[in-house]
Amino acid sequence: MCGIVGYIGKKDCTKILLDSLSKLEYRGYDSAGIAVFENSEIRVEKTKGRIAQLEEKIHRNGWINGSCGIGHTRWATHGEPSDVNSHPHGNANISIVHNGIIENYSKIKAFLETKGYVFESQTDTETVAKLLDYYYNGDPIDAIRNVISDIEGSYALGILFKDFPNKIYAVRKDSPLIVGVGDDEAFIASDIPAFLKFTNKYYLLETNEIVVLDNGKAEIFDKHGFTIQKELMVADWDMEAAEKGGYEHFMLKEINEQPSAISSTISPRIADGMPNLNECGLTQEKLASYSNIFVVACGTAMHAGLVGKYVIEQIGRIPVTVDVASEFRYRNPIITNKDLVIVVSQSGETADTLEALRLSKKMGADTLAIVNVVGSSISREADMVIYTHAGLEISVASTKAYSVQIAVFYLLAFELAYAKGAISKEECMRLTKELESVPAMLEIVLKQDVICKYVASTLVNAENLLYIGRGLDYAMSMEGSLKLKEISYIHSESYAAGELKHGTISLVTDAMPVIAVATQRNLFDKTVSNAKEVKARGGKVIFVTHNYINVDDDVADYKIGLPTIDDLLMPMLTVVPLQLIAYYTSVLRGNDVDKPRNLAKSVTVE
Repeated sequence: MCGIVGYIGKKDCTKILLDSLSKLEYRGYDSAGIAVFENSEIRVEKTKGRIAQLEEKIHRNGWINGSCGIGHTRWATHGEPSDVNSHPHGNANISIVHNGIIENYSKIKAFLETKGYVFESQTDTETVAKLLDYYYNGDPIDAIRNVISDIEGSYALGILFKDFPNKIYAVRKDSPLIVGVGDDEAFIASDIPAFLKFTNKYYLLETNEIVVLDNGKAEIFDKHGFTIQKELMVADWDMEAAEKGGYEHFMLKEINEQPSAISSTISPRIADGMPNLNECGLTQEKLASYSNIFVVACGTAMHAGLVGKYVIEQIGRIPVTVDVASEFRYRNPIITNKDLVIVVSQSGETADTLEALRLSKKMGADTLAIVNVVGSSISREADMVIYTHAGLEISVASTKAYSVQIAVFYLLAFELAYAKGAISKEECMRLTKELESVPAMLEIVLKQDVICKYVASTLVNAENLLYIGRGLDYAMSMEGSLKLKEISYIHSESYAAGELKHGTISLVTDAMPVIAVATQRNLFDKTVSNAKEVKARGGKVIFVTHNYINVDDDVADYKIGLPTIDDLLMPMLTVVPLQLIAYYTSVLRGNDVDKPRNLAKSVTVE
């Protein structure tokens, strides 16, 4: 959600800013802009629309020649997408880009208006720009310190001061911002891919630390203005991970990367045939001590948590509550110091999930983060961290990050169940071995792309869709439905199959396709009955089940068959055809698969 970049060095700043912004397109945006020093003046170009439109505008108005500047992709919060509301904001003396939400901007705006300031945009960001101007007395760091003491909410700020034409200033709180350091050049960015082409070395900024990029170097100050030394981090991603590698879209590439991502995630955490999560401090003694588990996440990560709930409760026999992070804080949850709160986030920056983590810590619970990004805010604040080794995920619609989150939940469930004495060591080893077989089985499932593409062709003109399933299959239905609506823009809902006749079946017609997921064999006959109810009312049914199971014509129109493993682990295989159906439906409808409308990869505001 929004992307910030900044560059100072000896190269063409405008070219680098545009290139860096393009690497952050996956975050979602509706406008873009840059501010670059040209002949000691700040020149700004910005526009509603895509980065390509911004580049066209710059070519029309004349290329900006400079070696120091900032850039931004905006995802509208305050004010509609427009040229005026686009970033950067400021005046001839100060220019800023901002990611986050300034909660008290109305109060600040009213104060500044009494001082004679006139506002042009509807954004909260413009209040910060004008507040900086109000406080600026020749000392940029002093002005920034005064501003951050006044504003409330979340922010990552990149700032140019006309009086300092070869410097970039930046500060953050609750919104991601990192500092890249190369050879005689330096960067600020919302995420590593923005500068990965130029360097893989970076610093992490803590709350209200101020960085000054000067002459290709980075100097960092604490909130009191004193210089501090930071550990220089090295990203283990490479540029190949940020390219499509011959695939038409990042999403398809990432779907196909799931076998290797799962293997990379689980292999280091299995020792002598048993799951081993000691790396993060989750000893068997600690696991055995918990009375309750809470899983808190948003969207796809929350669906991974639902799979975790089913598995942990089934074999570990410990209560698990799954909460949407945006609701968790406001329901006054009952948490004690005997509980474990697991927060799940691909980016590690999800605002609602981060706040849920902070509340849980205040209430005395142990906190465990399952995240993909090393050094992210959630990973730094949680008591314990398990990193999912999915690698870089570019497509907004999450696929491989979801699969590795589920894989971690399986390891956690197996070890917890063994620690509590709910399963034997032999059973734990059997389940772990089954999990290790998943990557090879996924290679087989990925060959189902032809039938998935054909099924997608039958859904292209649908306006509504239903997904149904029971138990773990219901959890998969929820994720399949979300994936379809995210990128195809077809209205889709998921229901527990047993609830179909409690109202929803009234929607079933020959224009309402139903995808029935039936991999849990103890519930298979019941799901078949629900599919027959749909068929009897003229509905078209796509049935996802085991390869060896025959499906009659009165049950389904199409069958997608899967190889068989323990039913408990079938979600690891089931998710792939659901992802492929969503992908091909979106492609056939002519949508922008990797950057679906109105969505952002990392939701850093509430």
